[in-house]
Amino acid sequence: MKRLSTLCLSLSLVASSLCAASSVEFIGMNAPSTPEQMAKAYSEAKVIIHTPSGGKIERALSYETLFGVKDKVGTNKNPAGQLYSASMKPLMDPFGKPLIAETPDSNSLLNVDGSLYLVTHYEYDWILSDGSSVEKSTTWHNRAPMSMTLTSISQDAKSGKLKATEQYPIDFSSVGGIWIPCFGSQTPWNTHLGSEEDYDLYFTASSGKNHKAALKGLKAMSELYFEGKKEANAYDYGYITEVSVDAKGKTKVAKHYAMGRGTWEMAKVMSDSKTAFFGDDGAQVGLYMYVGDSEKNLDSGTLYAAIWKQFNEDGAKDGGQAGLSWVKLGHANSKEVAEWKNKLTFSDIFEAYAPAEFDAKKHEGFKAVKAGHSDIEYLKLKPGMEKAAAFLETRRYAAYMGATTEFNKMEGVAFNPEDKKLYIAMSYIEKGMAKDTSFEKDHIKVAKNRCGGTYEVVMHSNVKDTSGALIQSDFVPVRMYVPAPLLGEEIATDALGNTCAVDKIANTDNVFYSSKSRTLFIGEDSGTHVNNFVWAYNIDTKKLSRILSVPAGAESTGLQVVENMNGHAYIMSNAQHQADFIKTMPKELQEKVAPKIDKFQAPIGYIHGIPGL
Repeated sequence: MKRLSTLCLSLSLVASSLCAASSVEFIGMNAPSTPEQMAKAYSEAKVIIHTPSGGKIERALSYETLFGVKDKVGTNKNPAGQLYSASMKPLMDPFGKPLIAETPDSNSLLNVDGSLYLVTHYEYDWILSDGSSVEKSTTWHNRAPMSMTLTSISQDAKSGKLKATEQYPIDFSSVGGIWIPCFGSQTPWNTHLGSEEDYDLYFTASSGKNHKAALKGLKAMSELYFEGKKEANAYDYGYITEVSVDAKGKTKVAKHYAMGRGTWEMAKVMSDSKTAFFGDDGAQVGLYMYVGDSEKNLDSGTLYAAIWKQFNEDGAKDGGQAGLSWVKLGHANSKEVAEWKNKLTFSDIFEAYAPAEFDAKKHEGFKAVKAGHSDIEYLKLKPGMEKAAAFLETRRYAAYMGATTEFNKMEGVAFNPEDKKLYIAMSYIEKGMAKDTSFEKDHIKVAKNRCGGTYEVVMHSNVKDTSGALIQSDFVPVRMYVPAPLLGEEIATDALGNTCAVDKIANTDNVFYSSKSRTLFIGEDSGTHVNNFVWAYNIDTKKLSRILSVPAGAESTGLQVVENMNGHAYIMSNAQHQADFIKTMPKELQEKVAPKIDKFQAPIGYIHGIPGL
């Protein structure tokens, strides 16, 4: 081992509490091979604690379910995944059945003055009560207003097992509800930091499919969430959210408008409690940095966007190696952004044309951008709209200012404070990241890899932005690359239907770094693995271990590592949209696995068996 971490072994393992230099090793499990294995969430992995005296403590890991989206917890009268209107009235689907989201995502297990609470996201509605696809429905809304729950958790002092004891849905009506809450993180001040992806509310310059999707999204929010009493505003969604929990289990919610608007997978705050980085999900997206004016202040600060300058050759197969520089987009506080969002529309900020409508001779002063989708838009900023554009049309304005908006499916972000590094998931390395000779601005020119990769990012202090002004943060990314073990590998379709190497990570989504185990944990959202996995990657030994498999077709979500909760460690992990099989999975195998999976259910749970770190 190159470096030792501090492991505090719990009293259940040794006669007395011991804090000493020890190291943590995960022993991986095989990929599932039978229909029975493929249909369940389970772990057959192990953890080994190597003690300073040369001994070792070995423990088997297991997956434990706290509750499912169909379950009622405590005095909650409704299932956990129930969706609600602004008046907190349970929503019904077109068949008169409860509208339940089968897609639990982010988890935050918080210890608040000795009481344990779990904040959980429900990302989107996947299927209706008759089993039909919501997204493909022609008679029902393709999206719905979403929800979060707060669950009280009890802990068995000896075994460390957790139990859900009480629950209620969190009310977001004070901020207009929430739209597609995806992954999240925990702040240094012990609150839950959530997200909103602005899919379906992202207007385009043309009247094509993206514009129509936005209109459908607004219609769903107006009719379902506001019960037809109010028209939804697209600029109310696409922000970083925060949920704080007090010792009595009461929640307070906020949207941090000063952090900008986009398809935020999540935001991760650095140890300075003021610098944050965003995962921007989708096609033609950017990498963004927020620097607060003061600690614990996510409502007044400066927003930056990155420029990728590739070091290695065009078509590089390693995911690319690049230097990063930073364009200042603007400074604002949430109060003024809230005022802009309430009175401005897209056409107030930009004059815009689609290629078919654009005439270079008639339309002077326009810039061509690709931002949020692969179509070209011709934009011209209207006078005095710089700040409004920076915070309400963050991705478009970044492209307009020359930043890189070519990343694809940028997902989770994790932080390694000891080595001053970030880890950023790129689920699919393709589309805007490949060389594009058809568009003038082409920063990223790497080989397509549909298995994706996880980038390691080096950060420095005393870095200046592109205007020469000093960035007021000690955590500014300057270099970006993919460590070889974290790059996916494409293969010919195997007998089970996998199209990426099953013993390597494919399509990274959730990431979480544990300082005390020197381990990066990675959860998959793959259209290339029949079963998705959670992996443990030791950044010193470079050992990669599979530690959890989720049901076939399901995405691994909700990743959070709790290093020590009363002498026990936990890896929080959910699964969503079970039995949403990938296309390459043989039909005969699907027919064997499908009856063993309840696709209307989805588990919220954790990996159990790890001593407190």
